Amino acid sequence: MLASAKASVDPGRLSELLGRVQTHLAGERERYRREFERVARSDDREVFLVPTGHWETVGDRLGFGERERKAVARTHAEQLRRIGSRSDRDEEFETALEIREAVVIGR
Repeated sequence: MLASAKASVDPGRLSELLGRVQTHLAGERERYRREFERVARSDDREVFLVPTGHWETVGDRLGFGERERKAVARTHAEQLRRIGSRSDRDEEFETALEIREAVVIGR
């Protein structure tokens, strides 16, 4: 909801975008595992830190506008923050987000 509001994207539209992103990311999971740092893993997701600008590339591939791309990126960053808060790694993840972006791939 927070990402949706900040990017001025309807929550229903954001849900649709996130579904498209997850389909795309699921097909790239092995590449993410090889190329990027995985900072969290659970039964239902893996979280990676990727270079800044990553969401711009993904958004371009999927035909997203700037608002849509920002909403998706914020959603993934907020998910990392939530995981950090629950695992007492919030400071570590917040610092990481200053120089990288988060990618959450559902399992």
